[in-house]
Amino acid sequence: MTTIRTRFPPSPTGHLHIGGARTALFNYLFARHHGGQFVLRIEDTDRERSTDESVHGILDGLGWLGLEWDEGPFFQSQRYDIYTEHAERLLKEGKLYRCYCTALELEAKRKEAMEAGRSPTYDRTCRKRTETLPGLPYALRFMAPLDGTTTVPDLVKGVVQFDNSELDDLIVVRSDGTPTYNLCAVVDDALMHISHVIRGEDHLTNTPKQIQLYRALGFDEPKFAHIPLIMGVDRSRLSKRHGATSVTAYRDMGYLPHALVNYLVRLGWSHGDQEIFTPEELIEKFSLEAVNTSAAIFNPEKAEWVNFHYIKATPVPELTAAAKPFLVAKGYALPDDEWLQRMVKTLQERAKTLIELADQARFYLTDDIQIDPDAAAKHLKPEIKEPLRQVRDRLFAANRWDEDTIHASFNAVIEASGLKLGKLAQPVRVAVTGGTASPGIFEVLDLLGKERSVARLDRALAAIAN
Repeated sequence: MTTIRTRFPPSPTGHLHIGGARTALFNYLFARHHGGQFVLRIEDTDRERSTDESVHGILDGLGWLGLEWDEGPFFQSQRYDIYTEHAERLLKEGKLYRCYCTALELEAKRKEAMEAGRSPTYDRTCRKRTETLPGLPYALRFMAPLDGTTTVPDLVKGVVQFDNSELDDLIVVRSDGTPTYNLCAVVDDALMHISHVIRGEDHLTNTPKQIQLYRALGFDEPKFAHIPLIMGVDRSRLSKRHGATSVTAYRDMGYLPHALVNYLVRLGWSHGDQEIFTPEELIEKFSLEAVNTSAAIFNPEKAEWVNFHYIKATPVPELTAAAKPFLVAKGYALPDDEWLQRMVKTLQERAKTLIELADQARFYLTDDIQIDPDAAAKHLKPEIKEPLRQVRDRLFAANRWDEDTIHASFNAVIEASGLKLGKLAQPVRVAVTGGTASPGIFEVLDLLGKERSVARLDRALAAIAN
């Protein structure tokens, strides 16, 4: 059996888009499932728009997702000699021709065709030329077949046929001497021995042109699989108006990499009703046969739900390490890891993202907290002053500081005052955290420690008195 080799060929003209990451993931999983190789190729032939910053962003995003490539990254900008060599061979064999039409002439032809209701393909003026025009710049066009059909046996969409009469004589080398996408992609995929080209269905119209180039160059064609596009919830193509669209944005929003991978793989692929997969399960179960043919819908709420699941399931030491950069970004001076892990454990089942976790950790990591006025008005009333003072005094007098001792102090005040636990716990919560929502109050006080807890109760009592 032929060794399975897939590739991901991003253009470094912007961030790593969610759609591109999903394509990379499918290629990665297919290669890993079959024990093959995953190749990374940077298609940076667009000199004006390609940037080093985008290259670094793509590599960083793939690395964060855990999509390790086996070969590369290769850069097309460093392989121009290879493309030129193949173009010259095609020209000598009479499979390309020189096109002297200027950009203005081509635009005029396009408009004329559109107004006449014809396809805006090149009218092949220069294909009919028998003479060369010395001194004039020219592009090289592929001499595509004029009749018959080109068949794409697609592993996802089935057999797709294209009438050759509707295909263009595509430019393979521009008038400035630079090769174009279709030539570079075909030459690279052939020389890199790519067995399967897995990409978005928006590339399907390129495929018959590329198949013709493979045949003209004498290369074996890879197998093609065109996967459905990702749409927003309004079923239009995913864009910024639907929310964040880059991988790094989700990393910066506090998503865990395995959570985003798990969500992305379910955009267009399924395995029964299973929603959550380990990395090992994804490699074991992934197949192109299970890729859907209909568009995938990106639902931010579902993505957040998956991330919430992963936050709850992540071992506390690992989650603490992931949360640290977000805590540092808030300006907090972090205590020792043991205490920090205890803190994270109290927030683990309350935060959907690492940013939420960092926000919720505020009352733990700084004493500069403001009590919410609405919470104070509701819970820090004059009638709670005496029970609150009794809790404060019992906590201050405690010889030990742990959850059992704290609980016992609350019970003693409850028995003396006749209050229910909630009627006492909520004012204490508002006093020490500034709000009405937090982990269990005994956990909170235990972590804050006696000195900080008593100081915050003193402040609340002073506020009630005033």
